Amino acid sequence: MIVKLRPGESEAQKNKLAERIAQAVTDVLGYGEESVSVAMEEVEARDWAEKVYKPDIVGKPDQLYKKPGYDLSELP
Repeated sequence: MIVKLRPGESEAQKNKLAERIAQAVTDVLGYGEESVSVAMEEVEARDWAEKVYKPDIVGKPDQLYKKPGYDLSELP
């Protein structure tokens, strides 16, 4: 699992998020903890449209299970 987020979150916050994501995967899908990895990819706000929104949200609608509450016109 790769989480894309804007820079600025603390290591503690990222670790807590990774733990909760891993726990959700094990709970919901029944996978063992050893089968789950979580990475954080920081993306600057100015790059979000090109590096995240267009390729991952617009470009892969059939793979997107949770859509964001914003659209391209709201990005810098």
